[in-house]
Amino acid sequence: VQLQASGGGLVQAGDSLRLSCAVSGRAFSTYTMGWFRQAPGKEREFVASIRRNGGSTYYGDSVKGRFTISRASAKNTVYLQMNSLKPEDTAVYYCAAVLFGDNPTAPQDYSYWGQGTQVTVSS
Repeated sequence: VQLQASGGGLVQAGDSLRLSCAVSGRAFSTYTMGWFRQAPGKEREFVASIRRNGGSTYYGDSVKGRFTISRASAKNTVYLQMNSLKPEDTAVYYCAAVLFGDNPTAPQDYSYWGQGTQVTVSS
C-alpha cells in the first residue's frame, strides 16, 4: 500500500483547505484511514480517522467541529476538509492507513504512511 498526500499550502486564518490522500493497492475499503500532523519541535498529533468501509469517524479535540474526514471508495482517496483554520493548525499533515483498524489514535498503530504535506496558516 502506498499513500500520496496533497493539497497543502499557505492560507490565512479563517480560510479553508482540503487535503487529499490517494491510496494505491487493492482492498482500500478494508483499511482504516487516519490523518496526523506534526509541528516543528512537537510530537506527531492525531487529527482524525475514518473506519474501514466508510464507517465511524473520530477526531482530535483540537479540530472537532472544524475538520471533516471522508473517503471516496471509487477513487481510493481519503479527504480532510479543514475549515476555520488557525495559526496553531500549522504543521506537516500525514495520512496513514492500517488494515482492519478500529479508529486508532496512536501513530504506532498505523502501518502505512504518506510523505506529508505542509499546511501553513498565517495570522
